Amino acid sequence: MLRLITDFDGPIMDVSPRYYYVYQYCLEQIQHPNQKINQLSKAEFWELKRSRVPERNIGLLSGLDETQADDFARLRKNTVHNLPYLAYDTVIPSAIAVLEELQNLGFDLVVMTMRKQKELDAAFDKYDLARFFPPERRYCLPNDHVKTADVKDKPLLMARALKELPTATDVWMVGDTEADIVAAKTHNIKVIGVLSGIRDRNQLERYEPDFITDNLQQAVVKITSLIPYIRS
Repeated sequence: MLRLITDFDGPIMDVSPRYYYVYQYCLEQIQHPNQKINQLSKAEFWELKRSRVPERNIGLLSGLDETQADDFARLRKNTVHNLPYLAYDTVIPSAIAVLEELQNLGFDLVVMTMRKQKELDAAFDKYDLARFFPPERRYCLPNDHVKTADVKDKPLLMARALKELPTATDVWMVGDTEADIVAAKTHNIKVIGVLSGIRDRNQLERYEPDFITDNLQQAVVKITSLIPYIRS
């Protein structure tokens, strides 16, 4: 059995519209009346996010003062993952076709995400993604989970998955953050970092994935090139 474990946000979902909308919302909430601010373009903002520039610094670059920047960072943290804002996420255009191809090739598909159950369910319902990942192939956080850090939580989720899933002859992980890479490498799983998510190449390279590709589609091209017999 061939298995692909994929993160959800980044490889499958484009979260940049949500993050930018919340950025705009937080600026609007924090700025003083008639205060002149420097709202970043989406491209400028997303470049900063992907290179892990702190939220406070993004606030300062947007024209907020020191106190406002602190308030901006707190508001953003308390807002960006709230369920109503997840509606701004969109499926990456090539992702559905790639998942269909993987199914046709016989891959056992697993999704592993730091979303909570209700957050994952909402996206699955909206985009009809359950056809790729039955309930026993979905690994996410309980709705009452109190997050610590993704690099701590995700390896634990991976350990649970490896304990529960049937044995596979070849397993690959695809993700867009350091948490995905750490989770895979902790359990000796081959991992590909993708650039379609919230980290840039420099950030991914620090954690030494086996490969880095532009997106899930290119990750699958790489995987299938290394397992040529699956196309025979």
